[in-house]
Amino acid sequence: MDDILRALGHLALGSRLKRLGEQLQSDTQALLDALDPAVPSGQHPFLAALDRLGPLTVGDLAQALGVSQPGVTRTVARLVERGLVEAKPGPEDQRQKIVSLTAAGRQLVEAARSELWPRIDAAVTELCRDLSGPLLAQLTAIEDRLASEPLHRRAARQKDGLR
Repeated sequence: MDDILRALGHLALGSRLKRLGEQLQSDTQALLDALDPAVPSGQHPFLAALDRLGPLTVGDLAQALGVSQPGVTRTVARLVERGLVEAKPGPEDQRQKIVSLTAAGRQLVEAARSELWPRIDAAVTELCRDLSGPLLAQLTAIEDRLASEPLHRRAARQKDGLR
């Protein structure tokens, strides 16, 4: 069956990027499920930002990630429920929330940073290696490469030292 999104060219660029993002997150989730606790792939950038930048307000976290403040608020609430972050009132403005990693959050980030994030990064780097030319052709190449070998299999090869 024809891929309608591919056939629509630039008209469906946003839809293709969304589809690609969903596939990459799904493949990444297969690897991240090995962590305890398993955290959705979309929440890992929040943990990484807090690890790199330290405690942040919800607004600063939204700005650092380039996402909406309501989305950050929802994700922070989920991470608080999991015991991975804490959100305390700001010292000068009680309405402001300062978000930081808990000990469990730091432990999870350390495990992800040492074990999984480098493998995922290497797998995506391999997936995108040697791409050139028009954007739509590059998207097609990435989609085709993922269809032939999903990201989690590429990352498994990174773990096994095969390249």
